[in-house]
Amino acid sequence: MNCSNNMLKTACPLLLVIPFLIVFISCTVPPTTDDVIIDDEGLRMKIIGYVAGWTEPDIENIDATKLTHINYAFANVEDNRAVLQMPYDASHLSRLNALKEVNPELKILVSVGGWSWSGNFSDAALTTEYRQQFAQSIADMIREHNLDGIDIDWEYPGQIGAGNVYRPEDKQNFTLLLRDVRRKLEKMSDEEGREGLDRYQLTIATGANEAYQENTEMDKAHKYLDFINIMAYDFHGSWTPTTGHHTNLYESAEDPSGMSALKAVQHHLEAGIPVEKLVLGVAFYGRGWSGVAPVNNGLYQPYETDLPGTSFSDIVVDYINRSGFVRYWDDDARAPYLWNEAERTFITYEDEESLRYKADFIKERGLTGAMYWEHNHDVNETLLGVLYKELRSAITP
Repeated sequence: MNCSNNMLKTACPLLLVIPFLIVFISCTVPPTTDDVIIDDEGLRMKIIGYVAGWTEPDIENIDATKLTHINYAFANVEDNRAVLQMPYDASHLSRLNALKEVNPELKILVSVGGWSWSGNFSDAALTTEYRQQFAQSIADMIREHNLDGIDIDWEYPGQIGAGNVYRPEDKQNFTLLLRDVRRKLEKMSDEEGREGLDRYQLTIATGANEAYQENTEMDKAHKYLDFINIMAYDFHGSWTPTTGHHTNLYESAEDPSGMSALKAVQHHLEAGIPVEKLVLGVAFYGRGWSGVAPVNNGLYQPYETDLPGTSFSDIVVDYINRSGFVRYWDDDARAPYLWNEAERTFITYEDEESLRYKADFIKERGLTGAMYWEHNHDVNETLLGVLYKELRSAITP
């Protein structure tokens, strides 16, 4: 500061003192329990893979060196508690933890909820007593299975999802639930002397559309989270009247819905979430329809029947430029698709080319990494290899 101006001469001594007073005051007033500060190291580039327990995952062959986090799916919510219900869960988690012998920095989290098991979240978040019961169950699960944290996948607060109980109060109660879980994790970390990246982590998976932001308080809720996984996929499916890209990066010129990964990120930013807490979700699977109107190579056309989801591995073996299917590229959307004119079948999916564009987007926009659903859909780790190659320069060992 230049104090040569006479008007500033009397003000400058005070201005020079104020910063020291601020530092002194900030160092002498302890933070409240709600002042959760995420260590700057936690903002490093991440690659998060979901592993679904019911897929009989080949855990020992997961290349753990390419991942920062594995989210094991799913735990259920029952009687206001997070519970692992399947008989194989304990074994799977033990085997996932063994991957730390290859990558000691790997974090293993359990994801709670998902599309099928979000029915009781609204009840668990309803009262202080219920939220504390839920938070304690998280702590118990972490200790029992030697976890590094928890991922909350409530689909969705304030919305019916898969026929779930939901309430208008979910909007505020979701924030309070995350706060109470974070408080519990912070207390555990302090008690165990965990510092930096070793502190217990809390993350969530979020919806891609505006409705998710309208039914949550993400400007408040993000403060309790290490990072946020945006489910930037399933833009089209059996619930839409036409075919279309289900995980496109940019809006397609022909898409009446206007959905895209870019828009999903924008919705999160507009809600008040810092970009460095956002992780872009990508899909290691495709969706399809049959009886599609034979116009525009099946893109954004009405259909007769939707088809089951197909793994990227099966798409490579059975469909790409095989059995009458032809690969096309939508340059506006940065997305591939397959069209079989004879069978009037359309498939939307993610591939190596679209992932490279997304990796560039993540780096250019300042996001903190990529998440994918789901590991068993990419048995040869082709897509994981692309993410690792394109993002690894930003990964801190």
